[in-house]
Amino acid sequence: MKKLEDILAWGGTKKDIAFLVISGLALLASIFNLLPLPFDAAWVAIVLCGVPIILEAIIGLITSFDIKADVLVSIALIASVIIGEDFAAGEVAFIMQLGGLLEELTVARARAGIERLVHLTPRTARVIRNGQENVIPAEEVAVDELLRVLPGETVPVDGVIISGQTSIDQAVMTGESLPVDKGVGDEVSSGTVNQFGAFEMRSTRVGEDSSIQRMIRLVQSADAGKAKIVGVADRWATWIVVIALTAAALTWLISGEIIRAVTILVVFCPCALVLATPTAIMAAIGNATHHGFLVREGDALERLASVTRFAFDKTGTLTFGTPHVTAVESARVEVSRGELYACAAGAELRSEHPLGKAIVRCYREETGQEPPPAEGFAILPGRGVRAVVGGRKIAAGNAQLLAGEGGGVPEACATAAQAYSAGGCSVIYVAIDGRCAGFIALSDTLRPDAEDTIRRVRASGVTPVLLTGDHESAAGAIAARLSIEEYHAGCLPEDKLRYIDASQGQGQPVCMIGDGVNDAPALKRAFVGVAMGGVGSDIAVDAADIALVNDEIREIPHLLRLSRRMMRTIRLNMTFSMALNFVAIVLAMTGVLNPVVGALVHNAGSVVVIINSALLLKWREKT
Repeated sequence: MKKLEDILAWGGTKKDIAFLVISGLALLASIFNLLPLPFDAAWVAIVLCGVPIILEAIIGLITSFDIKADVLVSIALIASVIIGEDFAAGEVAFIMQLGGLLEELTVARARAGIERLVHLTPRTARVIRNGQENVIPAEEVAVDELLRVLPGETVPVDGVIISGQTSIDQAVMTGESLPVDKGVGDEVSSGTVNQFGAFEMRSTRVGEDSSIQRMIRLVQSADAGKAKIVGVADRWATWIVVIALTAAALTWLISGEIIRAVTILVVFCPCALVLATPTAIMAAIGNATHHGFLVREGDALERLASVTRFAFDKTGTLTFGTPHVTAVESARVEVSRGELYACAAGAELRSEHPLGKAIVRCYREETGQEPPPAEGFAILPGRGVRAVVGGRKIAAGNAQLLAGEGGGVPEACATAAQAYSAGGCSVIYVAIDGRCAGFIALSDTLRPDAEDTIRRVRASGVTPVLLTGDHESAAGAIAARLSIEEYHAGCLPEDKLRYIDASQGQGQPVCMIGDGVNDAPALKRAFVGVAMGGVGSDIAVDAADIALVNDEIREIPHLLRLSRRMMRTIRLNMTFSMALNFVAIVLAMTGVLNPVVGALVHNAGSVVVIINSALLLKWREKT
């Protein structure tokens, strides 16, 4: 039976369907003797459906001594022809190819959501060189080149907008249903679509490093054949071939009826057993893709089903990883909150520090205004910034800065700030004209679905754990809000590795969920690694087994339960196929089944297995 890649490459599905239709009509003609042919019309099915099976079996034996289902099917076909059961041989070939086509269609449907990414690769780019616009192949764009993207065009490479404003459809990368507004300084990803305005951008990641190419590499590495349990099924199939030949030979010797031996060969074919695992895995991968996951290896879902602990990174995973102004507290009666906020935002307007940029961003969002202009801006490394805003001298930074610029921090102000620090906030003190005027507290923003995600993970019988490089107060505050009982703060990459090694050494498989470069070793070492594909670093994504493309962590519990459902489906498929084979063999030995009926019974089992696996495509646990 042909591989999915072959079908996708040369359109083999249409050819297979045509052969099956012709073969089916020929079998009907054989039953009712409708065609005045000098031979049995069943031979049409034997040639169109049976010969490819025999050829593939011979090639497998010669090239790699691959004893699988095709070998047994080929022997059954040849034996049926030899004893004159042409119709049985044609029916066996027809039904085997029908089962193979159903498998291929199921797998194709499961992977369709991933395969579409390949066709979204941008072909051309508008590059501006020496003031002239040139259209060139997208793969020829270099880093730090100037590009223009018109409305309706696909962004060819990753980059940063340097002029213009627009809305970008990012559904292919993030799953967002609505376009996202973009302006100067915003990042855009290859494969996303420019909706409205034209803009110019500076390329940052091109070729194989671009976002869409990263996703394609993940697609190409998704392979259900790597699952360990598939190997077990294949080994069983090999032994079944040997047992089938032995049973057929003994039955022929004892009963003297070769038709019983041929029937045993027909019903003993382990197709249902071989189909049991890969169809379930690929259907589960298709389901996971629909929920925003790219599964790099089929056995990742198999391993996920047995984990007992979920280790979460904090920044960028349970939180957005971007600071947000939590409080603005004035320490002087004559300075209002709004005045303090405006002075700080003005002073930080030209700052490149993440906290300073966060103050400016939040001021704009909260007031809808631009910060007041500043003069005499200066960066004081390790302490903060200094500027003149509205004719007043402003200093914004840590307590050390105010000790030299603002006469120190009053005790009441320091006490109030300490309360925010204990809750995991970062504090920026602000001095106006040489005196402390108050402080601004910033904290990382918890994802709105983080609490529900942790609750559902715990309800699934898995223990959530927080592993973070943040200090104790920040880790404790997040853990308390999410009701995570076990957390470890101040973790360096080697600390996370030690925790994972210790847990797995005690028989507690760990699933690590993270996004940063510092998470990459833990993602690699964990029993299963899940990377935040949207905000995560390249290294983290490459190290993980699964990437969560849209960063919607609320889907994590679904992935866990899907993996368990997949394993139940595989076990059910295997149990059913083995039981059906056993019953059919007994009936064949006693002469109840003939080759024709045996082929129907056996291949009905394969169809049942495929349909049962296909149910995983749309499965979602009711809550």
